Formats: sequence, C-alpha cells, structure tokens
Amino acid sequence: MPDLDSSVILLLPAAARLGRQRLSATSARRLGRGGDLPAGEAGRRAQLLRHFPLRGEDWPIAALSRQAEAGDAEGASWLRADPVWLRPDINGVRLLAHGDALGLTRADCDALLPALRPLFGDAGFILDAPDPARWYLRLPAEARLPVFSDPGDALGEDIFEHLDISPEARRWRTLASEAQVTLHNHPLNARRAARGQSPVNALWFWGGGRLPAATVAHGLTGYSSDDTARALAAAGGRAAGLPERFEAAPGVYDLEGTRDLAWIEREWLVPALEALRAGRIATLGLDDGDGWRWELRRRQALRVWRRPLAWPAT
Repeated sequence: MPDLDSSVILLLPAAARLGRQRLSATSARRLGRGGDLPAGEAGRRAQLLRHFPLRGEDWPIAALSRQAEAGDAEGASWLRADPVWLRPDINGVRLLAHGDALGLTRADCDALLPALRPLFGDAGFILDAPDPARWYLRLPAEARLPVFSDPGDALGEDIFEHLDISPEARRWRTLASEAQVTLHNHPLNARRAARGQSPVNALWFWGGGRLPAATVAHGLTGYSSDDTARALAAAGGRAAGLPERFEAAPGVYDLEGTRDLAWIEREWLVPALEALRAGRIATLGLDDGDGWRWELRRRQALRVWRRPLAWPAT
C-alpha cells in the first residue's frame, strides 16, 4: 500500500531567474487544481529555513557543514573561508565563482593552504579544507563574529554591496585583504591561467558560529547538490545528494540552482504529478525563491474547473 501521509516539496528558483520560460499547458492545468499557501520570506536563506529550521537567529552554516563533513565541530566556533574568484570591472569588484565552480583539486589545496596558514595562525585561527571546495577556520569558542553574506547571495554582484563595514568587521576586512595579496602572488594562479582556469584570488568569509546545542527535528530527507542545504537537512533529519530525476521518494528536493524550467518540468514536476495521481505520494508542494508557495493534494485532482497555474510569473 502506498504511504498516503507522504509529501514532496520542490524548492524552486525565483521567477526572475526563469525569464520568459513557461510550464506546458498540461502541467499548468494539473497544478492549477491546487491552491496557494501563505507566502514566505523571499531569499535563499529563508527558503531553506522554512523546511530545515534552526533554533535561534544565528546562521552557523560553517559549524553545521563541518559537523556533517568531519564530525569535529563541537567545542569551537567555525567560519567558512571558501576560495573565490573576484574580478574588478568599471562598476566595482564582482564575485564570479566560488566553491565547486572553481574546480579545485586536493593538489591545488595542498599548494595554497601552506601559504595562507601563517596569516591566520598569527591571528590564532586554524585553516583547513576537508574538501577542496569548502575551507574552514577554527576559532576560539567565545569568538565574536560580524554578519557575513553568503557567497550565493553575492554571486555576480559588486562585493562592496555585501561587505560588513562595521568596526567589528575591520579585522576580517584586513585578513581578507592580506589573503588576496597572498593568493594573487601565488604561482598556482599562473599555472591555472595557463590552463584556461579561473584564478583563486580571494577567500569569502561566511556562515560563522558554533554548532547549535539542539536542532529542530523536521523528519524530512533533504535532497540537494548544495552543501549548505545538505548541512541543514542533516542537522535535523536526513540529507542526500540530488538524484537525476524524481522517483517518488518523499522529501524536500532542492532545485533552486537551475535556470532551466523545461528540466524542472520534465524530470521533476511530471514524475511527481504522476506519483500523486497514482497515490504514491499524498501532497506535492512548490516553494520558490521569492517566497511564493503552492500545494496540490491528491484529493484535489478532480477540481477540473480551476484555472491553470500561471507560474512562473514576473
């Protein structure tokens, strides 16, 4: 017997990222039989926290991802210090790539980290990289940290719009500047340029804090290719990589990173709608980066008089 208490939620990009793409008439008609849910706060962080909530107001992604990755996050504060590519232009300095997009190897990390460690060691911090895309600073447990922007929120934008200019952040601006000088002069970047690869010319600090004493149990499996989403999902339930397409397992599927609506519809919406029709799931929810939310229940499939869903709408 199918589990009629199961539900599936698809986390979708903001409508503007999909441009003029539209759902097929068939999918729009089937989804239109559902209904709106109360709107949520816009933004990636708010979208994730709707489904993988944390206690308190902090955003300790560094500690959560460190715990999920290495299991040693307790007893210290943590800060992500991820490698990034910054490029100056006429309007400022833009963040063009970070983390996995840089394609760093373990050998690259082994070349870069020894040059950077003395800089942070002199400040009392330990820098390491369990994964080439995710670098961490271990800080004293009582360390006070300013608010840093997530790199995903700053991607493609002028970084000065995302820098904390408070007095508390002055020390970190200095460390970031010194790290830029070290990375700019490192011979690895000349070798990467010769191979046609993006340079690694800065570090991006973000996600600071301590491992929460307790997390909110959500009981859902979170499927994502984003390590932030997986860390949040693992903290209060279960996490897994994003499969190639939907296969009727209940959970939250993180599709926010795509700009391809045809892929969302073909590999996710259509199979999920079929699973709903067949009773393999009970509810299909949509949640986009603008805070728009929609839900379709199996029993609503007979509401054929409803208008087709006009999503995305900009």
